[in-house]
This record gives sequence, C-alpha cells and structure tokens, in this order.
Amino acid sequence: MAGTVLVTGATGYIAGELIRQLLGKGWTVHGTVRNVAKSEAGLRARLGDPSPAAFRLFEAELMSDKGWAEATAGCTHVAHVASPIPSQAPKHEDELIVPAREGTLRALRFARDAGVTRFVQTSSTAAVIYGVDRGEYTFDESRWTDLGHPDVYPYVKSKTIAERAARDWAAAEGGAMEFVSVNPGMVLGPVDSADFSASVELVSQLLSGAMPMAPNLGFPIVDVRDIAALHVLALETPGLAGERFLGAGQFLTALEVAAVLRARLGEKARKAPTRPMPDWLVSILALFNAEVRAVKSEIGKVRHVDASHAKERLGWTMRPIEDTIADCGNSLIAHGVVKV
Repeated sequence: MAGTVLVTGATGYIAGELIRQLLGKGWTVHGTVRNVAKSEAGLRARLGDPSPAAFRLFEAELMSDKGWAEATAGCTHVAHVASPIPSQAPKHEDELIVPAREGTLRALRFARDAGVTRFVQTSSTAAVIYGVDRGEYTFDESRWTDLGHPDVYPYVKSKTIAERAARDWAAAEGGAMEFVSVNPGMVLGPVDSADFSASVELVSQLLSGAMPMAPNLGFPIVDVRDIAALHVLALETPGLAGERFLGAGQFLTALEVAAVLRARLGEKARKAPTRPMPDWLVSILALFNAEVRAVKSEIGKVRHVDASHAKERLGWTMRPIEDTIADCGNSLIAHGVVKV
C-alpha cells in the first residue's frame, strides 16, 4: 500500500533505516533535515542514491513552522521520528522537553492540514518503564512513566510529555487522522557511518575500554532494523487508530552486553569489561560527572518489556539480540569509531 510518507529527522539512526525500508517497498519518501545542503549528499549515499522522484529532502525544524507545509504536501502518511537526544546532560530539562513536545504538535498540525491519514510517532519505552524503585518489573502498553518519581531524568520526561501531548491533541484536534505510537527500547545494531546515535554509545564505550568496569544498569534492547520494520507495519496496517506498540526485546545489563561482545567478536572485544562496577563507585563518580549522575537512578532496576502486542497484532518479529550487539560492535570498528 505504498503512498507518500514524510519521515522527520531523516539523518537519524532509526529514520535512516526506516527510509531505506520504505524505499525498498515502493514508497515515495519526503524527509526533513535542518540543512539540505549539508545533509543531502551523505544521506543519499547511505541510502544507495535513490532517485529524486522517490526521495526528497526538505528543511524543517522542530521549533519553527518554516518548511513544514512544503514537507507534508502530498503526503498520505507521516512517521515523526525527530526528537532531541542529548549526547550529554542538558543544562535545563526544557532544552529537551520543549522541542520534543512542540515539535511533535507542530508535525501533527501540519500533517492534519495536509490531509495525512496516518501519523506514527516514534515515542520510547522511556514513556512507559520509568518511575519505579529498585527491583524487577515487566511493563506493557497500558503503563505510563510516573513523572513525579526521582528516577525520571530530562530525556525520559521529554518522551513521556511529548507522547501524552500528542495523544491529547490527536483526540481533540486530529479529526479523521489516525494516530499510532511506536515505543522503542535501547536501539542498537549496525551503524552506516561514524556519525551514530547516542544509543550506540554504550557499545562504543564497552569496546574501546572507556568503561573498565560495568555499572549495574541495563536496558531492553531492540535492533535498528527491527524497530524500523515495526514502524513500517504501523504505517501500513489498517485499523490502528490510537494504538501503542512497545518495540523492545531482552533486558541486558552493561556487563551482559560486554559478555556478548567478547563471545562474538573475540580479540576485537578484548577491552570489554569483565567486572561489575560497585554501586558506591557509581555514586562517587556521579558527584563529578553529569552523564553518570543522569543514569545513577538506573542502578539495580530490571525493566522487562512485554512486546507481545506488536507481535500478535502486527506479526512483528525480532532477530536474536546477540546478532544485534555483534553487528553493532563490528560496524563501529569498520567505520573507525572504535580502534582495536
């Protein structure tokens, strides 16, 4: 059922793989970037140089109306993937929350006004699985992150607030346009350049030796190729208005990810840690390091994600998590991000 789809944040990790899969299925794709002149050549090369008729780029930013009408013109579908992801802790939470929320509402308004029939928001499991004390949990789509809990840091807030705002807007203002959210876990897998997502930084640090001991934290992991495929299913499957799909597989700690890297990459992963970092050391490092401070609240929490709804409703499947981690590590080495 190929039509014309707008993918926002086209240079991003998930968005790039999503565009590749959509083009392969015959969709015409519009993409938004901040600067076409800087992004187009590299992005087209990553995508195998699609024809201008099949793939067009438009300049549009989350905090400005400029360019959105042109980007959405003629589109039947929108995949709103763009959202700020920090490489370091922000000085103020609104640096993430405001553009995440306002950018999503802006994309929704222009999509509705352009006659888009299906709007898929890339949310996150961050909007679902946070706001808990130490312990082991399993979450499904019915759960929302508790924003009043002390383990909720700015990125988690931004994803939760943006999805809630989108759902409220779609119910009140969306008209006939169907709204669906996809909520990925930690996205790993192969990278196709040295400019990669912040989510891949964990594997980079484990491989490079920057993390000589592994803190007792972990995440439910999903392959970038699989989460892109879930977006395609959310765009193409009829009758999904209001649906929410968690897209994540097995929960692995940093030490377990390191063990997979050593098992699958052998000598190339010789710097990956074999020892856990004591919790007291994490607490000390958090006093001096904003990034450690931001994730200190992850320590000692096991958050499983129940993705059965996506599997049963959409027929979604995931590859083995060991393949995802190995492909991620090998591609980081191949692109010179990690020296071995």
